[in-house]
Amino acid sequence: MSDAIGHRFARPELLQQALTHRSAGAPHNERLEFLGDALVNLIVAEALYTHWPRADEGALTRARAELVRESALAPIARTLELGPRLTLGPGEMKSGGHRRDSILADALEAVIAAIYLDSDFPTCRAVVMPWFEAAIAALPPPHKVGKDAKTRLQEWLQARQKPLPVYALLAESGEDHAKSFQVSCTLGQPSLVAEGVGNSRRAAEQAAAEAVLELLQER
Repeated sequence: MSDAIGHRFARPELLQQALTHRSAGAPHNERLEFLGDALVNLIVAEALYTHWPRADEGALTRARAELVRESALAPIARTLELGPRLTLGPGEMKSGGHRRDSILADALEAVIAAIYLDSDFPTCRAVVMPWFEAAIAALPPPHKVGKDAKTRLQEWLQARQKPLPVYALLAESGEDHAKSFQVSCTLGQPSLVAEGVGNSRRAAEQAAAEAVLELLQER
């Protein structure tokens, strides 16, 4: 297990506690999770500060939020195979808690704290940083991070004092549990129109706005 994480624990009881959910009784990982949350925020913030030397505070904050949110941490926990090694109470075991994003993300933060307490901050950072390198490299440009397509399109138009886009529902199909929506996004200045499809009207509008942004980049 230490090999999968990339750190050999001098105090293996720290790792055991990090992988113990509160449903299994004390000592559990909630205090470690608290410390690990602060550590992962610091490690990622430092990495972003170096990665984007000219990005402003807002962009850095949004990027950090993207990288340390539950849905980003849980896949890392799965890659490290933390789920099967979790100690859970009977109820959580029965309900599949070892697969739940919230439990996996919390366990990952607890493991990060355990590494720190077992060693020091430089060692912890060296172990943890590779888990985030691919996600950091894949980030969009700073001004796009954390902003959806409709927001980015609106900001693009407002910065140029152009009229806002008009979204129209073109079609709706499928059963209630599997709806599909087709939406158009039309600009007056410049004159552009694009369509998007999604499983909700909002998702279709986002897809249409993204298509318009791509057309604007090609002009």
